[in-house]
Amino acid sequence: LRGALTGWVQRSAQSTRAAAASQNSRPAEDKATSPAPRDCPVCSYNEWDPLEEVIVGRAENACVPPFSVEVKANTYEKYWGFYQKFGGQSFPKDHVKKAIAEMEEMCNILKGEGVIVKRPDPIDWSVKYKTPDFESTGMYAAMPRDILLVVGNEIIEAPMAWRARFFEYRAYRRLIKDYFNSGAKWTTAPKPTMADELYDQNYPIHSVEDRHKLAAQGKFVTTEFEPCFDAADFIRAGRDIFVQRSQVTNYMGIEWMRRHLAPDYRVHIISFKDPNPMHIDATFNIIGPGLVLSNPDRPCHQIELFKKAGWTVIQPPVPLIPDDHPLWMSSKWLSMNVLMLDEKRVMVDANETSIQKMFEKLGISTIKVNIRHANSLGGGFHCWTCDIRRRGTLQSYFD
Repeated sequence: LRGALTGWVQRSAQSTRAAAASQNSRPAEDKATSPAPRDCPVCSYNEWDPLEEVIVGRAENACVPPFSVEVKANTYEKYWGFYQKFGGQSFPKDHVKKAIAEMEEMCNILKGEGVIVKRPDPIDWSVKYKTPDFESTGMYAAMPRDILLVVGNEIIEAPMAWRARFFEYRAYRRLIKDYFNSGAKWTTAPKPTMADELYDQNYPIHSVEDRHKLAAQGKFVTTEFEPCFDAADFIRAGRDIFVQRSQVTNYMGIEWMRRHLAPDYRVHIISFKDPNPMHIDATFNIIGPGLVLSNPDRPCHQIELFKKAGWTVIQPPVPLIPDDHPLWMSSKWLSMNVLMLDEKRVMVDANETSIQKMFEKLGISTIKVNIRHANSLGGGFHCWTCDIRRRGTLQSYFD
C-alpha cells in the first residue's frame, strides 16, 4: 500500500510539472480569457427600439413535418390529410419558390431601410435522423423567432417541442458563433430528449370546441416531463417579458427561463381564450412603449394588468387574406404579426389594407411587403425575423 501511494504521488507531481511547463510555453495572451469587445453587436431589449441588425429566415428546402401527435395538436383538421400524405417531403415546390422570392424582396427592403440582414445556412431538411428516443425528418430554418430569443446581449437557443425541429439550431450556428466571438452571451437551454413521455399520446382532439375546453382546463399536448419552449411564445417589454403556456411551451420551460433571467428580468405568464395556443405574436404583439395589439378573437385574460399600467390596448381589424389561400400551420391573424423597425415604422403585409389604415391613424408609417406565400409556411414578419440589435437601453415600463 505504501509503495502504491508513493508511486501515485510521484506520478501526480510529474503531471503537475508537465502541465505547468505546458502553460508556460503558451503565448502571453490567452484568447480564452481575453475580455469581450466593448461594442457587442447583439443588444435588444424590446420589440420597437430602432432596428439595426436582424436575422431573416430561409424557405429553401422546407419540408412538411411528419404527422406526429405534437404536429396534429398544432394544426387544423382540414390540413391533416396534407400532413399524412406529404410528411417528410418538400412543401409544394412552386409555393416554396415564391416564398423564397418574397423573402429576398423583404431582405432588400430591410437593407434599403438601413438594417443589416443576416441569413441562416441552407440545409437539406429531408434527411432522416434518429436519436435513442425518436426518429424524424427536419422542417426548415424559416422562423428564427421560434428558436432564438435575444435578451440584452444574450442569444438564447430554445429547446423546441416539435421533433421535426430538433436539429434546427444547426442552420444558425455559424451566425451565433460569429456573434459570440464578437462579445455576445450565448446560452442553449437544456436540450429535451423528446421521448414519448413529453407528449400526451392520447391527447383528444376532434374539433375546435374540444380544443377550447382543453385549453381552458390547462391541458396541452406537451407534458411536464422536461423543459421545452419555443422562443416565439415570449414577447419582450424591457425588464418585463410575457409568455404563454402553449402546446409547445410548458411550465418547466417557463420556470427555466424565469430562473435564468432573474433578477434583471421578470417573466409573467399570460393566457388567452385560444383553442390552439402556439406562439404569442399573432395573438398579443407589443408594438411600442405602452402600446399592444390584442387579437379580438383571442382575448387576454390578464389584460387589466396592462390597462392599469396605462397601456393602450388596440384590437386589429379582421384579416383580409382569402379563405382559399393555404395556411398549413397558422391562422389568418398573421396580419398582426408585424415587425416594428422603430416606434414610427412598421413592416406590414401589402395586401392587408385595413391594418395599414389602423397604423396610419396611430401615426406609424407602413412599409408594405407581400409575403403571402411565406405566410403559408407558418409565419408573418415577426416570425420570419429575429432582431439582433436595436438601438436602446434596458427600461421598465410597468413600475
